[in-house]
Amino acid sequence: MSLRPRIIPVLLVSDGYLVKPVKFKGDTYIGDPINAVRIFNDKQVDELVICDIDATPQKSGVNFKLIEEIASEAFMPVAYGGGVRRLEDAERITNIGIEKVVLNSEAVRRPESISEIAAVLGSSSTVVSIDTKKRLRGGWDTYTERGKRKSALSPVEAALQAQEHGAGELILSSIDREGTFSGYDTRLITTVTERVNIPVISLGGARGLSDFHAAFGAGASAAAAGSTFVMTGTHRAVLINYPSPTEITSLDD
Repeated sequence: MSLRPRIIPVLLVSDGYLVKPVKFKGDTYIGDPINAVRIFNDKQVDELVICDIDATPQKSGVNFKLIEEIASEAFMPVAYGGGVRRLEDAERITNIGIEKVVLNSEAVRRPESISEIAAVLGSSSTVVSIDTKKRLRGGWDTYTERGKRKSALSPVEAALQAQEHGAGELILSSIDREGTFSGYDTRLITTVTERVNIPVISLGGARGLSDFHAAFGAGASAAAAGSTFVMTGTHRAVLINYPSPTEITSLDD
């Protein structure tokens, strides 16, 4: 297990293709997710998150064929989310070879699903993703179904609920900053990490190493990004990339 800071690419899949939205809207086609996994293999990525962003809104369920292809290609541990609703889904995903299962909408709709999965697979394999949007008058709301449905929970309430039901890790995402290269919402990160005892992965807005460093300073246990690792330049040209081991290790300084 690597002890270097955790920097995690997040790949978003729609209809079997790798895409990149901005603020959860307007998907830009990136390419074949399997090809991206192979490139990240070559770049010695330590871990990867892959989410099917339309599985729940379109009620299409888990794309097990894609998961099988990913598991056969990935050299690193992978977390998968998208359409997971039942323990049977989670068990099948991990039996294929995926290390972690990510819950989002179902974690809010039926929190006991977290407990059911954690009891069988273990908390370390049970991740809850929390999507947030800033309120005009301060604070944040949380959303499910790809940002379409507002829940009654604040980010802290959603995080504590996930922790109490057995989640071993959280992905804390800012919808407002997703795909914008405007930096993480460090206040959001600190607000949540000060209240929970489980690791929090920050997501949404990263531009590069300085933002990863800021996320760790705000209390995140890992820094994740999508656009940063699949696009480059002002014209957002498609380019799969990842920091060198030396650059990642420098984040400890």
